[in-house]
Amino acid sequence: MSEFVVNIDESNAQRYLIEESQARLVVVDFWADWCGPCKSLMPILENLASQYAGQFLLAKVNADEQAAIASQFGVRSLPTVVLMRDGQPLDGFMGAQPETAIREMLDKHLPKPWDTAVAQAQELLTQEDVSGALPLLRDALQQAEQQGVTRSDIALLLAQTYLQLNRVEEARRLVDEVPMVDQDAVYDQVKAQVELKQEAAKSPEIAALEAKLNEDSDNLSVAYQLAIQFSQDGHHREALELLFSILQRDLNFDDGAVKKTMMDVLASLGKGDPLAVEFQRKVFTLMY
Repeated sequence: MSEFVVNIDESNAQRYLIEESQARLVVVDFWADWCGPCKSLMPILENLASQYAGQFLLAKVNADEQAAIASQFGVRSLPTVVLMRDGQPLDGFMGAQPETAIREMLDKHLPKPWDTAVAQAQELLTQEDVSGALPLLRDALQQAEQQGVTRSDIALLLAQTYLQLNRVEEARRLVDEVPMVDQDAVYDQVKAQVELKQEAAKSPEIAALEAKLNEDSDNLSVAYQLAIQFSQDGHHREALELLFSILQRDLNFDDGAVKKTMMDVLASLGKGDPLAVEFQRKVFTLMY
């Protein structure tokens, strides 16, 4: 009937009820022409199949015409709906149900939007595309949090991704926010990685420039050199904080070079990066 809805008979039952359920959720609707509740339920299921746009397949079985299939599923009353995954019944209900209840059941068994994003990010990480994986993981964690779902596994994977980009401060913040109940072996591993990165974070060049700046805190040229070094070593927050402090003192310092460097660092973080958004707002407030 469509890519979302199919009529089942003995010629295609194996394909759609067993094989297709290996790839995605299959919702099997057993119905009959004489069944009034079936006729009220079917439009709801068809509408949901369209709305979910292929996340599940609606497989419609006329129980009168396909009595053998209905018998194999142990159908005793109509309508009966069975959810199939990996060739096995997963869940289901008998009788007409309101759309809200059906949605709730579907959402229990369908991948969440953030799970899809995480899978895509993991694929990119295997291809060593760390910069491509970062926004996917960041958005996935944000989506879960907006739904009130705690996903420490995503947070820790995001922290590891930040570490690969030498963004130690962002990684540390994520690790620090992991609740105690989720502090497992993976948490211990990522926390240790953060601590090691922190210990080895500052290069000799950074240490030398920090010493100079401590001796003369008003030397904006040294502060600018240190900010550039921070940026080159992946310490983006430190770089942005230092660049912003220079702009607060002199918006056009070094003929606008500091302002340009600030914009370059923000651009390098990528659109939508929380750190970039934070400092874009600060710069906008300062300038306007």
